[in-house]
Amino acid sequence: MGDADSTEKELLERFFSGIEKYDPTLVSWNGSGFDLPVIHYRALYNGVVSQRYWETGDTDREFKWNNYVNRFHWRHIDLMDVLSGFQARGTAPLDEISQLLGLPGKMGVSGADVWHHYNTGQIDEIRNYCETDVLNTYLIFLRFQYIRGRMTDDSYTLEINRVRSSLAQDGRSHLKTFLSAWAPTNP
Repeated sequence: MGDADSTEKELLERFFSGIEKYDPTLVSWNGSGFDLPVIHYRALYNGVVSQRYWETGDTDREFKWNNYVNRFHWRHIDLMDVLSGFQARGTAPLDEISQLLGLPGKMGVSGADVWHHYNTGQIDEIRNYCETDVLNTYLIFLRFQYIRGRMTDDSYTLEINRVRSSLAQDGRSHLKTFLSAWAPTNP
């Protein structure tokens, strides 16, 4: 994360330095169709370097069959793409799937509002919107891991309770609103 005064280049450098350092699994909703292409073009414009992100097996054989830029690899899990069976006609918006699962979804703000918020200096509104999108996506990811058999009933419930507890302790209003709108779910 950056702050309201961070430049685009600084934010991109932080994103890619995290990939260089931690080799994380990226999880998104429509990240292959929107978020990552935007990041790619803005990194190109800003000259932000990331060898690890763009690695496809030329220098690290481990990345030949599992890298960030190939659609069917697992270093980046685009949940919308995976859950639709990689079929464009089978995709659904994050808001709808979130609400289907008892999550709050977009809570009155959508991606279409971001440009307006940016032009009017409402950076905190953008941050709040992004944070709730991340929460929805993470909670869908947990459910995905559960249906894949990667989490037991107990581990799924434990992680859900950790998220609820963290939101309750945080105190920021958008997170309290998220928590109060989040319906209880069972495995």
